[in-house]
Amino acid sequence: MPRGSARPFSRRSFLQFSAAAATLQIVSEPILAAAARRQPVPKGAVVIDSNENPLGPGQAAREAISAIVPQSGRYSINLTDDLVDAFSQQEGLNRDCVHVFAGSTPALRFGVIAFTSPQRSFVVADPGYEGGAIAAEGAKARVVKVPLTKAHAHDVRAMLAAAPDAGLFYVCTPNNPTGTLTPHEDIEYLVENKPKDAVVMVDEAYIHFCDAPSTLDLVKAGKDVIVLRTFSKAYGMAGLRCGLAIARPDLLEKMMDLSGWNFMPVTAVTAATASLKDANLVPERRRINAAVRQETFQWLDRNGYSYIPSQANFFLLDTKRPAKEVIAAMAKENVLIGRVWPILPTYSRVTVGTQEEMDRFQTALQKVMRGTNAFRLPATRPERVRRPGDPLPS
Repeated sequence: MPRGSARPFSRRSFLQFSAAAATLQIVSEPILAAAARRQPVPKGAVVIDSNENPLGPGQAAREAISAIVPQSGRYSINLTDDLVDAFSQQEGLNRDCVHVFAGSTPALRFGVIAFTSPQRSFVVADPGYEGGAIAAEGAKARVVKVPLTKAHAHDVRAMLAAAPDAGLFYVCTPNNPTGTLTPHEDIEYLVENKPKDAVVMVDEAYIHFCDAPSTLDLVKAGKDVIVLRTFSKAYGMAGLRCGLAIARPDLLEKMMDLSGWNFMPVTAVTAATASLKDANLVPERRRINAAVRQETFQWLDRNGYSYIPSQANFFLLDTKRPAKEVIAAMAKENVLIGRVWPILPTYSRVTVGTQEEMDRFQTALQKVMRGTNAFRLPATRPERVRRPGDPLPS
């Protein structure tokens, strides 16, 4: 395989890409958050509904971006090679097992299209990140949603039983939206007992916020596993768009047949490479997030609020009433909290912001939850349940 993230763009891959693009909605965390928000972000609002990192890129990444701007008139093939080399060396991987994408969402989407079909199901936890299920709907694959265990881990045995026709099992750990972990041994069990030719995709977007072991060891062992990583979360690069898919070369090849050319922004790959080389960045970000998250949990405990304990940069708050009402009331206080999953209608996902932002969240929540008129919403037409193939709310 030649060096570089871009591969020859054949007529076959172009036709496949065109067919996929015609059926797929490009859905990522900011799009889902905006669709649920249904309004522009007000000036001065506390925005804790999109799982962004309020700290932004680290200092090394900022300096690298500034230095590379004069070269932004050039394509990023060599710079992408540098990122692949840095990550593969850091993790002890063959560089042909690493491919760069503009965030982890494209990798998720191409993986779903490559390994599911009308005959091969997509299996996901419920609640779980919605992007993969929406992509599977575009591929006309059956979407199988399996409730989490009582400990809010993926119920891998139930996932296996629910879909003997599975093409792709999607495991997000820490899980979005619960922020909870699925034990490594459970993922191993899923890999060893899945249907032949099925693939397990492990989304590790939030793994840097906790001490959980990665599943990259399963890739190194040659298993049917694709691991997703992103620089959007702990590294604070959500707006720059850079992520990785890590898998056996033959699995990546099937995804690349759909993605075609993949030139990355020079700022994104340069910042990502600089971030990887900053040994103190992830531990410091993890410490800051854990401290603010723990202070928030302690405040919720003192004031009698319920939540699902999380190991990521977000958590699910139990509002004890329809969460959409609380979300709307919080928006009136200029605090935007996250969306609702149908299986948990009284829970809203809250991103961990800065301490100042969480202080404002606490003040607004007290006002909303104790206010007598907080839940009198303006009259709106009844909301229709979104069915497979429907467009996202505008």
